[in-house]
Amino acid sequence: MDKVNILGVNVDMVNVAEAADAVMGFLDENKFHSVFTPNSEIIMCAYKDEEFCKILNSASLLTADGIGVVYASKILKKPIKERAAGYDIARQVLEKTNNTDHKLFLFGGKPGVAETAKKNLEKDYPDLNIVGIRNGYFKPEEEPEIVEEINKSGADIVFVCLGAPKQERWIDSHKDELNVRVAMGIGGSLDVFAGTAERAPEFFCNHGLEWLYRLYKEPWRIGRMTELPKFAMTVIAKGKKYKQN
Repeated sequence: MDKVNILGVNVDMVNVAEAADAVMGFLDENKFHSVFTPNSEIIMCAYKDEEFCKILNSASLLTADGIGVVYASKILKKPIKERAAGYDIARQVLEKTNNTDHKLFLFGGKPGVAETAKKNLEKDYPDLNIVGIRNGYFKPEEEPEIVEEINKSGADIVFVCLGAPKQERWIDSHKDELNVRVAMGIGGSLDVFAGTAERAPEFFCNHGLEWLYRLYKEPWRIGRMTELPKFAMTVIAKGKKYKQN
């Protein structure tokens, strides 16, 4: 897959369907794969943190979850086809794994969220094989127990919904212990599956305005939103430093 280097982060130039197909291909391989979906805020975090940047670039698949990342690719003359959000990729993967032998583990969210998400997903996908759930509240000393629980479930794919950068760091730190074939870091998707969080209406998603809807619903995000113009200016100022293939 072709990539675009955005401030040191090598983002795959794929759309949602291509990303979902890649995940399904990973499930056919007998080895571990990580899937991350950074937005502009996460890429800015990686720009400032070399270790985190290496974690992102170690992923088997790295997609643009944010219109800002898509715009940045256009500035760098290597345009990504469309925003490939973790939630949208996960939905297509769920459709493709429904009525198959693939086994899914849901990890993340507040207590009770994973249970509700499981019930809702099983209504949407009656033949989906969800073999385990675990909330995202834990102490560091509990992590080996969580890894063991995932491995004992027999899951070959785990949705890790701890929020960035925690989920990416968690997946990376346990990649040699997990027996799954795919670990996807997909942020707040579990809350959307559970109905405890609302996704932006289709109009906002299709026009790259999901950030505006989220700001309207959650005004406390205004501080985080200041990273967006910083990201754009940094790409313009520093973009040429990062060689494109």
